[in-house]
Amino acid sequence: MAVKKIIQVSKSDIIDKYSDYCLMNGHKPASVYKFSKENGFDEAEFYKFFTSFDSLEHFYFAEMFNHSLNVLQQSPAYAEYGGVEKLSAFYFTFFEMATANRSFIVYMMEEGGLGLKNVKKLKSLRAEFLVYAEAVLEKPVQAGDERANKLQGRALSEGAWLQFLSIFKFWMEDTSPGFEKTDVYIEKSIKASSDLVYNSPLSSLFDLGKFVWKEKFTV
Repeated sequence: MAVKKIIQVSKSDIIDKYSDYCLMNGHKPASVYKFSKENGFDEAEFYKFFTSFDSLEHFYFAEMFNHSLNVLQQSPAYAEYGGVEKLSAFYFTFFEMATANRSFIVYMMEEGGLGLKNVKKLKSLRAEFLVYAEAVLEKPVQAGDERANKLQGRALSEGAWLQFLSIFKFWMEDTSPGFEKTDVYIEKSIKASSDLVYNSPLSSLFDLGKFVWKEKFTV
């Protein structure tokens, strides 16, 4: 009796095949077994890397974060940036990569018409992002109390996460050529949040508000 030959596939192969299936069919595969069979590899190969299609999608977003950070860290200039500059550079790098994979990302975030419920797919990315933001952002007040410093760091990182989500939503809805308005939104959002935390003038906040009002409520 002939022994069945198991075709080995890499993690990236599986992601590519899954992305192609979803975009070509408008929905995820019916099962891991069917998906594996149709792509010529054994079901066990899938489970070497992922426990489900949901875990694949969680990994995809976390990997986007890690790849963006790796790209930045290869630049000698990045090490010299302040915290706000590092965060800004991360946003531009991440959304440049997101644009290159826009169809699949939009599919995942709009799947099933669940809207905000699909934000749970960013859970792994969020965990990575919070650690990163807390590490790079300088605390506005240097308190002698360790607990106070910890609370400051947590507040800064959670605030940065909300900012990231607002940029993500803006990018999803952006219809400008080359998504150039997302770049403007990132610049204004970073400036406004930096002023609010570190300088406190209101001009940047008003500038951001005017930009959002113009894009959302005027023709």
